[in-house]
Amino acid sequence: MYTTQLNRCSLPPWAIASRHYNRHPQPLNIQGVRHNGQPLFERLDRLQDADARGLQFHDFMDVRYQLHQWQREQTKNSRTSLKNSYLRFLRGWQFDSNSIEGAVLKGWVESRIGIAPIFHREQITDIHSPAYFRYTVDRMKGSERTSAILPQLDLLYEYVQYEAAIRYCGGTHLTLYRGVYDLEEHQVIEQQGKNHYIMRLNNLNSFTDDFERAWEFGSRVLQASVPLTKIFFMGGVLPKSLFKGEAEVMVIGGEFEIKVLTGG
Repeated sequence: MYTTQLNRCSLPPWAIASRHYNRHPQPLNIQGVRHNGQPLFERLDRLQDADARGLQFHDFMDVRYQLHQWQREQTKNSRTSLKNSYLRFLRGWQFDSNSIEGAVLKGWVESRIGIAPIFHREQITDIHSPAYFRYTVDRMKGSERTSAILPQLDLLYEYVQYEAAIRYCGGTHLTLYRGVYDLEEHQVIEQQGKNHYIMRLNNLNSFTDDFERAWEFGSRVLQASVPLTKIFFMGGVLPKSLFKGEAEVMVIGGEFEIKVLTGG
């Protein structure tokens, strides 16, 4: 897995991508985000209801990035830039992780965490490959349509981490599941025993916390113990009026210890 030399986190990319980090996670503080968003988190501290906190978060994003002012803009590009908020990219990922929206989200992981994608529409072998170039084109197309999308995603990640700390008070990991059809599509680093592997996952991946639902997406299920710090987004942190998809969990990748479950 290609990692950059620089990121905007409190730990280096190679460490975050490692299996050792997944066993012993540490907080991933994106530079300046929590400080700049302090007014939001002070308001959230005063709210006991999760839906109320979700609405407060969205209202804060609405005001800070002027998302509600798209109708006032004079040009179509300006209106689109404001109208296409972080929600559009979450919905785009939910529909197709290899979409332009998916490229932007993978690009956020690459620029902030320092882990590059190994798959977008096709396998990406290195940053000099044609596949990587095509990914960067999709990423640029998505980013140019939206005002300050990376700072929006920064704040979204910090908010999800805030909510995860409340929801799983004292916890460090979640057991999550991912349905697959072809195991050969995944990069196996080593096999540690029957049905136990070290796999290199893409820099951003869809999982679910619903074991039964995972079987709807494949004939095998990958089971992983995922650090809370590697959860970019999870259903339920936003009210259903804003985003539907409670079972989906978006996980930052790297080397994971995986148990492969088969039916029957």
